[in-house]
Amino acid sequence: MATSLKNLSDQDLEGISLPSGLHVALVVSEWNDEITSGLLEGAMEVLALYSNHLSVHIHHVPGSFELPMGAQWAFEYQDVNGVICIGNVIRGETAHFDFVCQATTEGILKVGLAYDRPCIFCVLTDDTIEQSRARSGGEHGNKGTEADAALLKMLSLKESLVNPQR
Repeated sequence: MATSLKNLSDQDLEGISLPSGLHVALVVSEWNDEITSGLLEGAMEVLALYSNHLSVHIHHVPGSFELPMGAQWAFEYQDVNGVICIGNVIRGETAHFDFVCQATTEGILKVGLAYDRPCIFCVLTDDTIEQSRARSGGEHGNKGTEADAALLKMLSLKESLVNPQR
């Protein structure tokens, strides 16, 4: 498993250049709150380092399946520059896991492409609760931190392409 080879919280944030006045949204699933609250905590740690450049809006949705719609609404009604979708799906005894994971993944991708803004996938899709705990602040670090780094790097890339003289 790739995660066992690295700590998700170890992120290189060098070279990130952000303009002031950015707005980002964290759309967080209420389902498996123990895990998603840990991911949110990790995300907030990194975003706090850039608080002079951006403001953060937190929104909750019932489950991971609803994350794409929550992200779409954040783009539409708050005009945010980027969204991180935070969720957790744990494999059960039925195919429900596969349907929710596929729909959530495709939905998050489609929303980001439709709005031409980063819509970051921070959804743990694990076989067991122990695996989710390890990736939401446990022995493998915090995927929320990794998602923040991805969002900040994508916002920085867009800024460098739109304003290359900066």
